[in-house]
Amino acid sequence: MPESTAAESTDRFPATHWSRVVQSADGSSPEARAALEALCSAYWYPLYAFIRRRGHDPDGAADLVQGLFTHLLERNAFASADPRRGRFRTFLLAVCRNFLADQAEHRQAQKRGGGMAIASLDCSGAEGRYRAEPADTLTPDRLFERAWALAMLERVLGQLRREYVLAGKGPLFERLEPTLAGGSEVEPLAAIAAALGTTEGAVQVAAHRLRRRYRELIRAEIAATIDDPDEVDDEIRALFAALGS
Repeated sequence: MPESTAAESTDRFPATHWSRVVQSADGSSPEARAALEALCSAYWYPLYAFIRRRGHDPDGAADLVQGLFTHLLERNAFASADPRRGRFRTFLLAVCRNFLADQAEHRQAQKRGGGMAIASLDCSGAEGRYRAEPADTLTPDRLFERAWALAMLERVLGQLRREYVLAGKGPLFERLEPTLAGGSEVEPLAAIAAALGTTEGAVQVAAHRLRRRYRELIRAEIAATIDDPDEVDDEIRALFAALGS
């Protein structure tokens, strides 16, 4: 992959979290709605897992996640969001806790949304994902952290895959993707080289470049969720600690 392409993509990628929160503060514009829907798409499952582990049933958790994001838009809650106050996921989880406490206090069965309802979330696969989580071994907060980490890596892998496909290297990515996680199931480089009609040395170089780009995108994604660049390394450690939960 040309170095210029990677650099340009890194420049674009961080504009996905706090900047979208700022955009979402004005709920009246199409740009704000698109920004909020992007946030919903990225973070709905970690919140769903958190709410489920708090004891809500599947339908109730799906409704609450939908209601949470609509609540954020109705109350213009993103207007008070300040990246300098900490990490994006910390902000979102605090808002979720407050929302659940408010729901428990008022016991409102009415549907939220009205004219400001966001696009419905597709939670059809949520319960299957939730049932694959470690059973009763994680607190709601720890499960949220784990789901956040997995969702983040899914977004990074999606970005990485798109870059390789656009560069005409989709088959190379599909063969090398398992090497990012390592483990005993990784196909030998010689076998990959034979399948792609190239040399083992070329595959080794390509694997090194893939891992480097993967690390770059992880850093870029993390940087988009915090205000202080000095916290990126701490967040990366937190990400992999959450995956080890």
